Amino acid sequence: MLVINMIKISLLIMFSLLLSGCINKHGISAKYYSDCKEYYDLQGYYHKECGEDDIITYKEMGEALKKKEPEPTGNVY
Repeated sequence: MLVINMIKISLLIMFSLLLSGCINKHGISAKYYSDCKEYYDLQGYYHKECGEDDIITYKEMGEALKKKEPEPTGNVY
């Protein structure tokens, strides 16, 4: 009985550590609010760099889920 309780507790701890990332507008990251660098360059163009602390972005998730069609082999008529 003690072994089953220890397994349940260890699984609960591992599961909570896996889901400890925050979901924000860029994807899944370690922080809820991403640190963004906003600046103007010498020509006056505005730049905003975000998402350097992201674990995975929505763009990367979409690319991973796309299925690649297999290339035809042999002669196809």
